[in-house]
Amino acid sequence: MAILELLDRDDKLLLIEKALQEARKSQDKLNAVVSFVEVEEQLAYLKTLDPSLPFYGIPIVLKDNVSTKGIRTTASSRILDNYIPVYDAHIVKKLKEAGAILIAKTSMDELGMGGTNLSAYTGPVLNPYDSSRISGGSSGGSAALVAAGIVPFGIGSDTGDSVRKPASFCGLVGMKPSYGRISRYGIIPYASSLDHVAYFTRSVKDAALALEVLAGRDDNDTSSSFLPVDSYLEKCSGNLKGKKIVILQNVIDSISDQRIVDAFEKLIKDMKEAGALITSVTMDRDLLRAGLGVYYVIANCEASANHSNLDGIRFGKQESGENVEEVMINSRTKGLSAYIRKRFVIGAYGLLEENQDRLFKKAQRVRRKLVEALKESLKDADVIIAPASGKVATKLEGEKVDPLSDENLICENHLVLGNFSGYPSITLPMCLVDGLPVGVNLTANAFDEANLFSIAFGVEQITGLIDLKAEVKL
Repeated sequence: MAILELLDRDDKLLLIEKALQEARKSQDKLNAVVSFVEVEEQLAYLKTLDPSLPFYGIPIVLKDNVSTKGIRTTASSRILDNYIPVYDAHIVKKLKEAGAILIAKTSMDELGMGGTNLSAYTGPVLNPYDSSRISGGSSGGSAALVAAGIVPFGIGSDTGDSVRKPASFCGLVGMKPSYGRISRYGIIPYASSLDHVAYFTRSVKDAALALEVLAGRDDNDTSSSFLPVDSYLEKCSGNLKGKKIVILQNVIDSISDQRIVDAFEKLIKDMKEAGALITSVTMDRDLLRAGLGVYYVIANCEASANHSNLDGIRFGKQESGENVEEVMINSRTKGLSAYIRKRFVIGAYGLLEENQDRLFKKAQRVRRKLVEALKESLKDADVIIAPASGKVATKLEGEKVDPLSDENLICENHLVLGNFSGYPSITLPMCLVDGLPVGVNLTANAFDEANLFSIAFGVEQITGLIDLKAEVKL
């Protein structure tokens, strides 16, 4: 059930109990939870709040990189297995004040580094539509629980596409607002210039309401914006007449599954009939193909710097050794997976003084060119549109992919443009292929979330794919 439909206080209290029971039962089917959260204190606090609050009595889940006072927060990494924060993240305070009830901390790719949710030290998260497939990452645990109908809202984070891609694979609305729109205070970082707080709902209007709750300036996060928070829900009309929509043609041209192309073309046809003014743009192919490499260089370099304190001495679970250096080596070797250690090595290499000009700084310059290209494409438009993915969720064991193909480099990685630019970007369900969801993505100009939500709501009305839930036998 959607957030906006849950108006009765007693119904909400029953929903909390049901959500807790179903979340526990779902572990065998989804493996989405790292830690369950006791709710008694929260329920006592709820009684002191106004029942008209937007999230009053709504059960929610948080990605396990969100600091929660007194509640274990591991970022799905063994090295943080014993980490219990002494403070709440800014968004946790906001959600509590809005009446939300936290029931669980959810699995993620280790330290947020990945797009499959296979690297969590607690094991892979399974897609509720098909347990032989991935949920997507890195926010796959939250995605799975929202998609299964267990909770109507889940927090994630999005550094490359870590909410918007799982939203496509799990039939959800995945919203990444503008950089600075939501405070990141209390979020375990991945790459500071790319990280965004993002979230999952099952309807566009719920997503609009959620941003009203989460957005706003926070002096603890100097990158957070001073711009006022808009009335996103009120302005969510869904009227597409006169809206200027630009198709990112490079993505369409690189999709091999004709069924997804056909579904996208039907959506575009229906949007035109609703009054949208639709054109297309083809960005420089070589520039788009460079996006994934640019992302890896910048993200790994920033992650290497951000997590240098995870050494068993200053921070993180400590392993024994004969001296300080050995303690650090043993702590990192046992505490971090080989995949993460590899990323840190790449990042550290890129930050070496002799390598910065030809790697890190060069990647930053190419990033700027990509942002300029996106800005130019949106110059006279409201949003740019393309399928969020050219395929359904992949099998757990993986599939053969040509890593240098346009299908991989452009189609499956174009969402990173939203992180490079900091522009708001939303994925919502577009179609079902063999019973599995595929999403469409809309990206707007910076801080134009109100317009983005309204257009997305218009798309949702056309597809009719609202409040989707996977049938999971618990």
